[in-house]
Amino acid sequence: MTTRGSRSEKVKRIFQQFDANRDGGLNREEMAALVVAVNPRVKFSDEQISAILDEVFRTYGEFIDGEKGLSFDGLLRTYDDGAGDVDRDFDALGLELKPLEDKNGISQASEEAASSSSIADDRVMEPHKKQRTAAWAASPNHGIVFDDTWKLVDDLEILIKRLKAKQLKDGKMKNDNSDVFSDPGWSRELGPSGEISDKRVVWDESGPDYASFVKELGVLRSRADRARSRAEAFDGQMAIGHVLYEHYLFKEAFVSFKRACELMPFDVKPHFRAGNCLYVLGKHSEAKGEFLLALEAAEAGGNQWAYLLPQIHVNLGIALEGEGLVLSACEHYREAAILCPTHFRALKHLGSALFGVGEYKAAVKALEEAIYMKNDYADAHCDLASALHAMGDDENAIKEFQKAIDLKPGHVDALYNLGGLYMDMGRYQRASEMYTRVLGVWPNHWRAQLNKAVSLLGAGETEEAKKALKEALKMTNRVELHDAISHLKQLQKRKLRGNGNGNGEAAFITVEPSKFKTVGEKTTLRSELAIALDIRAFQRITRLNRCEVELIKKEMSEGDVPVSYSGSGIPEKSIRKASLEVILRKLISFLKPETFVGAVKAINQKILSVLDESELGRVDLGMFFAVLAPLCGGSPDKRKQIAYEALLWRPVNEGNSQIKKSDAQRYIKLLRAIYIPSHGISEMLEIHGETDNSLVSFQEFVTMFDDQEWGFSIMSTLLKLETGDRSRHGRHVCATCRYPIIGSRFKEMKAHFSLCSQCYCEGKVPSSGKQEGYRFKEYANEAEAVKDKCLWFGSKGSSPGGS
Repeated sequence: MTTRGSRSEKVKRIFQQFDANRDGGLNREEMAALVVAVNPRVKFSDEQISAILDEVFRTYGEFIDGEKGLSFDGLLRTYDDGAGDVDRDFDALGLELKPLEDKNGISQASEEAASSSSIADDRVMEPHKKQRTAAWAASPNHGIVFDDTWKLVDDLEILIKRLKAKQLKDGKMKNDNSDVFSDPGWSRELGPSGEISDKRVVWDESGPDYASFVKELGVLRSRADRARSRAEAFDGQMAIGHVLYEHYLFKEAFVSFKRACELMPFDVKPHFRAGNCLYVLGKHSEAKGEFLLALEAAEAGGNQWAYLLPQIHVNLGIALEGEGLVLSACEHYREAAILCPTHFRALKHLGSALFGVGEYKAAVKALEEAIYMKNDYADAHCDLASALHAMGDDENAIKEFQKAIDLKPGHVDALYNLGGLYMDMGRYQRASEMYTRVLGVWPNHWRAQLNKAVSLLGAGETEEAKKALKEALKMTNRVELHDAISHLKQLQKRKLRGNGNGNGEAAFITVEPSKFKTVGEKTTLRSELAIALDIRAFQRITRLNRCEVELIKKEMSEGDVPVSYSGSGIPEKSIRKASLEVILRKLISFLKPETFVGAVKAINQKILSVLDESELGRVDLGMFFAVLAPLCGGSPDKRKQIAYEALLWRPVNEGNSQIKKSDAQRYIKLLRAIYIPSHGISEMLEIHGETDNSLVSFQEFVTMFDDQEWGFSIMSTLLKLETGDRSRHGRHVCATCRYPIIGSRFKEMKAHFSLCSQCYCEGKVPSSGKQEGYRFKEYANEAEAVKDKCLWFGSKGSSPGGS
């Protein structure tokens, strides 16, 4: 890692390269030349250059010296703030580290050495203390201010070394292998400290040696509090917190930063650093609170904190992502990128977050910009690859994954995702190699172990697949592993009987829908089942069926949403997507953050993309609630009731006890466009211009809703899936995919084979049972099948039910 000394020397070398008139400052013309030179792959317009310079000269106003421009300290600060990469820029300019000479040809290094040796001031004679501590402490802007604080730091370093020696001797200290994962990419501190992705120490806090350390640390904190002034006490507590943070003693660092917050409530730094501690400790909600306080203080403090605002926005965004609020995080990453256009980390995080909510095109653009600014950013290459794969550009995705792995050979995310890409492409052998490499870095990664088994199966290596499955089973006892093992056994049996196609897969043919007939009124049609299965899959991802529909009613009664006007002048309670995400978090609060992110992605792609047709980032909340209600938990009547009330809650129906017919029609068409897109797209074209202002009662609304031709009658099939799609049918397996049948079982009445719901709606039948036509009967559970069998024999072989 670049030391502070060499870093400063490199910045000075860059500064002198562009200080053409040697006046000790970089004016706008000189700064423009610097920006263009260090970004050779970026084609800036004059407007872009002007905007960047405006931002730099405004943000770093305290470092601007009249007409001379930005001072050396100002340029150093821009790099410290993450606005650029010193090493990258230095190399891009082809510079070398050598003694700098002034305009008279005198070496500045020797001049500085000579001048420092002649100064007798004690404060200048203490660089040896500064060299014993982290580089942050010497910073004139956020480092140590008072001499007595150095004594606290020295004593604290001794305490930490003593604790470290004891824990190493007892074998209690551990190294966290966190450097193999994606870099969180956040701003740890206000200065040039290393990133949190470095290998870190995990301390044992349970023993007497740690308790003794905490007790002695308390004495140091008391010394800091007894300082001659509040400013000196603040300086002491901040320094203690910073040293503790540098040594990964986050819990103790937080205590000192919070004490600093009490001493100087309106100072940004302690809130910012307290937030960092809380985030590392996994307390994302509390970290968000501290970052919000830092943001509020920075915005109230004027230009003195302007340089820090981008970092606060980035870290606040990361804390929000920790809670699962990715849409909200996007807004802060965007703000950081606007405030600091060269902040490659902000752009990387923006791209990753956009990918997380399914906005792939925008994600690719942001990630490519981040890579232009920092080409060796492994995590940006990894996320760009994932976004390209999601868009179907697999060849370029493989190249980007490979770049990430070349830059960081043990990059688990890149290896695992590349394995998934190879699986999707049918390159099973390459996929198994990737998963093997993941397991080499992270041996207990059960998903990689399971996927390795599946890829080996795809490659025809059945015995190796079986071994890999057993290893996965040792790691976790999840039900899908038992199903996978059962599936593998079925394939082997089929192969032994000679019914397979020779590579371990069951042979099947796909039959056109007209050849599928149903037996009995309860048997679902293929086309209806396909739509209902798609909606049910969406329901599972979002867990909306576990969200009681009454919660929507509660949100409408308690929420305070101001009325706004759309482009057509229609009043509506419209809110930003980020605000909608917060409401969603309350509705499905039982989800873990990572699961909630998946739910938001699905909702954004399926619902918000239709409701926000103007792409302004705003959504009609009443219509959103109405669209959500049919998929929530509760009786069918209650779901329809809440949907009706959500429409009634909208400003266009305000003051009425019934809704307008045009509004009801628009709602039904939106429902169909969202959940039955193959049927609903053409109907969407007819939505605009509805003028029927007659009123519709709840009962009339239900009639429209349940209409078989133009309503949302698919809901009845969805309800059947909700109640029975976890049913298992003993030892029955699907005749085509060979997986155990879960949910409805569709039995062919002549050939007596059974299909799962998915194979049934896709029209797949075993090639060995080929017929001119097929007649299926649906069994929701095995009890129904047993009962049907009894009826069959009781009626002396007569067919139960009609065709």
